[in-house]
Amino acid sequence: MKIKNKLLVFLTILTLFIPNLVLAYSNKVILGGENVGIEISSKGIIVVGFYQVDGHNMNNNDIKVGDRIIEVNKKEVATIDEMVKEIDKNLKDNQIDLTLLRKNKKINTTLNIQMDENGIYKTGLYVKDKVTGIGTITYVDPTTSIYGALGHEIIEGYSGTKVEIKDGTIFSSNVTGITKSTSTKTGEKEATLNEEIVYGDIKENTESGIYGTFYGIYDNDDLIEVANKDEVREGEAFIYTVLNGNEKEKFTINIVKINQTTSSKNILFEITDDELLAKTNGVIKGMSGSPIVQNNKIVGAVTHAIQSKNDMGYGIFITTMLEEGDN
Repeated sequence: MKIKNKLLVFLTILTLFIPNLVLAYSNKVILGGENVGIEISSKGIIVVGFYQVDGHNMNNNDIKVGDRIIEVNKKEVATIDEMVKEIDKNLKDNQIDLTLLRKNKKINTTLNIQMDENGIYKTGLYVKDKVTGIGTITYVDPTTSIYGALGHEIIEGYSGTKVEIKDGTIFSSNVTGITKSTSTKTGEKEATLNEEIVYGDIKENTESGIYGTFYGIYDNDDLIEVANKDEVREGEAFIYTVLNGNEKEKFTINIVKINQTTSSKNILFEITDDELLAKTNGVIKGMSGSPIVQNNKIVGAVTHAIQSKNDMGYGIFITTMLEEGDN
């Protein structure tokens, strides 16, 4: 069932007034379901792997995958470019002093470096300072202009560690294809990204999702009541997501179990919509954050696929996301 996407006339530059004091989230929010591109700049430069230089390991076990480089020779660095500049200025005897963060603990160590015949530094480290992907907006609070998306934290794929956010943006994306789920691999949305059309910033990356200020104009006709977790019932519900272009669609699911004792995997559901199953073969990557609606109220958001059973997935209570976004 296809529906008109009323949520957005997006603007790239828009100043929004946000009250200094917000006591609670709204009892009605703008229903999400739109696909967005996501880019987060890390607090520190993430070590994601190692490589050999001329057949030798360059560094000892002091540096581990998931460490964040925060200083080079006692100078703070936030990007790979800044790291390279500091190495260039301070390199002595093919070594440089580093300060790392590992589980929020500072570690001082030395990095071995070799320069090749082209003047390129060889550190033996694979590093990154940004993480990019796609996901789905769950809601926008019309009172505060705070949005919530994903329903889970962003993890850096190589290191498996949570990305500690310096800043970030959500921006325009267009779904161009679907890779279906299989018995051994979760499928995913394929999309083109347009970082020039910014929809909002990212201020938090938490267990319950990403949050920030929404830079757009929305239609109050898309307002939907928020359900308390005690209102969620087993039985028929719907999810809203994009599978083609930027067209939001509504699909049928069945809630089979409710768990109020966990922090995130609160709603166990199965996809019962034949059209959705034909297109995706189940829950896929990029669907995270798709709002779940039951009895004309938003009750949660899709968060996790179950690889062993493609047609089933988990969702988080919407109240959990709204409480986090309100903090």
